[in-house]
Amino acid sequence: MPLHEDLASTVAQTFKSQWSVRNGTTVPIPERLALGNDAVQLEATVLYADLSDSTGLVDSYEPQFAAEVYKTYLHCAAKIIKERGGEITAYDGDRIMAVFLGERKNSSAAWAAFQINYARLHIIMPALTAQYPKATYELRHTIGIDTSSLFVAREGVRGANDLVWVGKAANHAAKLCSLSSDTPLWITGDVYARLRDDLKTTNGQSMWEKRRWTQMSDRTVYCSTWWWKV
Repeated sequence: MPLHEDLASTVAQTFKSQWSVRNGTTVPIPERLALGNDAVQLEATVLYADLSDSTGLVDSYEPQFAAEVYKTYLHCAAKIIKERGGEITAYDGDRIMAVFLGERKNSSAAWAAFQINYARLHIIMPALTAQYPKATYELRHTIGIDTSSLFVAREGVRGANDLVWVGKAANHAAKLCSLSSDTPLWITGDVYARLRDDLKTTNGQSMWEKRRWTQMSDRTVYCSTWWWKV
């Protein structure tokens, strides 16, 4: 079939086909979802961890140095996410996406964010400075977390496909990473409301600052500079 006809047929079929949607409690295995209109609905919390100014990093430093920064940051983030019960769903260059499920999903995601911040400050940067004492590079990052119902489907073509996560949490967690890295941890009010008390305050001091997310209809968000030792 000519490519134009093949594309037109698939697009038309996608728009007119009925969806098969079922509720789920675990991250679906891609092979168990059809490439057609087949999906799983989940209540989930999404975490994005994103290196800041990766363009400046690759433009100003040797590729080996930039690759080492990428590798160490994403390695620490991935290990911490898994330790806190999250499932890694995607790597995208200088960022990682993870999904947390279950009753403690919001606290687990926030705890992971605190520990990733700790790893940045107290594991990666000291090792980088020890190896490259003349380097002026400072590793900065932003982590965004949101929670919502998610619609999970399989996208792509046979032999080259992956899961697509459709819903507020996936979109807003990613967009939070565009906010200031001066306060690198960002969560929505929906996440904050569900946190354990010890992830909100310590010794009577709040660990979060309330803000208005003006770019997203003044949605309530919270930011933090705190860390939690790994």
